[in-house]
Amino acid sequence: MYLRLVTRLFFNTDKRLLWKLFYNMGIKGAISVQKHKRRMKKGDYFPPFLYISVINSCNLRCQGCWVDVSHKQQRIEPEAFHRMVNESKAEGNVFFGIVGGEPFMHNDLLDMLAEHPDCYFQIFTNGHFITPEIAQRMRKLGNITPLISVEGNEIISDERRGKAGVYDKTLNGIQNCLDQKLFTGVCTSLCQSNIDDLLNEAWVDRLIKMGVAYTWFHIYRPMGPQASPELSLSPEQQLRARKFVVNMRVKKPIIIVDAYFDGEGQALCPAVTGVTHHINPWGDIEPCPIIQFSTDSIHEEGRTMKEKINGSEFLKGFRELAADTTRGCIVLERPDLLAALVEKHQAKDVTARKTALAELQAMTIRTSQYNPAEQVPEKSWAVRIAKKFFFSDFGVYNGKDHSTASAPAMLKENSSTQSSLDTPNKLVELETNPH
Repeated sequence: MYLRLVTRLFFNTDKRLLWKLFYNMGIKGAISVQKHKRRMKKGDYFPPFLYISVINSCNLRCQGCWVDVSHKQQRIEPEAFHRMVNESKAEGNVFFGIVGGEPFMHNDLLDMLAEHPDCYFQIFTNGHFITPEIAQRMRKLGNITPLISVEGNEIISDERRGKAGVYDKTLNGIQNCLDQKLFTGVCTSLCQSNIDDLLNEAWVDRLIKMGVAYTWFHIYRPMGPQASPELSLSPEQQLRARKFVVNMRVKKPIIIVDAYFDGEGQALCPAVTGVTHHINPWGDIEPCPIIQFSTDSIHEEGRTMKEKINGSEFLKGFRELAADTTRGCIVLERPDLLAALVEKHQAKDVTARKTALAELQAMTIRTSQYNPAEQVPEKSWAVRIAKKFFFSDFGVYNGKDHSTASAPAMLKENSSTQSSLDTPNKLVELETNPH
């Protein structure tokens, strides 16, 4: 299987792009993680990877979207982008995830990325703006991987994404990338309406036949003003997705990405482990894209990115609270604790709609990736080794037993059914012993 994978990548991807991937993302990315681990031992902090929402605008209106895509356009301007990237590079960072909205609606996007040939950029996109010319430009730059979202078949895609003809336009964008021999990925936010259509071998085989290099199945998270909780997966479906990914990794010649488990199958949160944080289109520094609260901004003068992130009591408090509470997603499992943390640090609602705190307080407790009774270790030796050195929990959980505090993660209720917690009152603990 590994030989078939290497052969596919070698023949389907431009060799110069493979070298950029290997050197910028592979070697230099691994070095940035090692620097992160050394910083953590000294009590210092700066994430080795950053995700940047360069614009809030989007041409689609997806179910459950938490981005203010209908509000006045806001974008990160080139000067601010370059300053942020350069200050991050000073800490050893080379990898940046570019998100939105729809990143390709930012007219200066590729020009901005062209200024940093020593970095590697992953662009999360619906693919609609990837014309043959845009794909050709990305090939010329060489340090970009497009990750294109497919949310179901023709009918489901139109329903999920709020517009007709979405599926065909997305496939056209994928094909334009493949025609240029780009290192191309396809991702899916698994939910009730698409899990049966896309979480199967036939879909993976189709991606392989097309020439797609990697895929990413992540779990739908009901957030925002129109969260569409009916789309949430049940615990059984989440376990099914985890098993599928682990099994396909040793069976199919395609890279399958995940961000929520270590090599032993233990759940983790990338923001809690310190691997990444998020910058929104207004320049606010957030723990992750779905936690739309902040106390710090990239636009604040007088402090570097390192000083802002390392010195943020809100970000530190989030990492410590989440690590103490669950190995899963604290937003889903304990929104009450997160709301209390926001109020404690007087973190600003950094959305355009200014309703994020009310949305958080009204959330129904749900399961996340943490399921200690059903851990699924990696079967692939390559993935297991890679995760051990470059994507583990880095000791932030310190062997803590979350079986009581994270009881929601083990509930077997239907995802549309409300649940209650029979757990210690961590809200009181937060108030009497704040991090």
